[in-house]
Amino acid sequence: MGILFGSLIFVAKVFIPSPANKMIVGVQALVLALAALLLKRGGATYVSSVGGALTALWNIALAPFTLFFALLYGLLVDGFFFLLRVKTSNGKVESTRLIAATTLSTMSVGLASYYVTVLLTKVIPRNLLVEIIILAAGIANGAIAGYLAAIIWNNYLKDINLGRKLSEKSKAHQP
Repeated sequence: MGILFGSLIFVAKVFIPSPANKMIVGVQALVLALAALLLKRGGATYVSSVGGALTALWNIALAPFTLFFALLYGLLVDGFFFLLRVKTSNGKVESTRLIAATTLSTMSVGLASYYVTVLLTKVIPRNLLVEIIILAAGIANGAIAGYLAAIIWNNYLKDINLGRKLSEKSKAHQP
C-alpha cells in the first residue's frame, strides 16, 4: 500500500510541470494524510520516502533537495497527526485537527523548501508573484486535502485495518 501511495505522489509531481506542481500539492497532502491513518506509525514518512526516491531518480540534479523535503514532509505529517491527536478512540478522525495537521505540515515544508532553494542556495530565482501563489495555494491545498481525508476516512476507511495479520482475520470469522 505504501509503495502504491508513493507512486501516486511520484506521478503527481513528475507529470505536472513546474511551478504548477508546487501549487497543486493537494494530491500529495491527501495521500500522505491517508497513509498516516491507514499505515499507522510512520505511514506518511514511509510513503513520502518512496515518492521522494522515485522523484529523485527522475530528476537527479535536484535529488538531495527532493529526498530531504520528501522525508521532511512525511515526518511533519506524522508528527502533526501525533501532536494534534487526529485520531479519536473510536477510530474516527477529528476533522478540524486533521485539517490543521495537513495545513501546518504543507505550509511548513513549503516555507522550508522555499527558504532553502530560493533564498539560501539560490537554485531557483526569486519571483514574488510565484512565491505568493505557491504559498497561498499550498495552504489551501493542505486544508482541502485534510478536509477530503477526513471525509474519506470517517465515511469509508475507518474500519479497514491493514495491520492485522491473516491469522487474526481468520480467527475473527470462526464461530
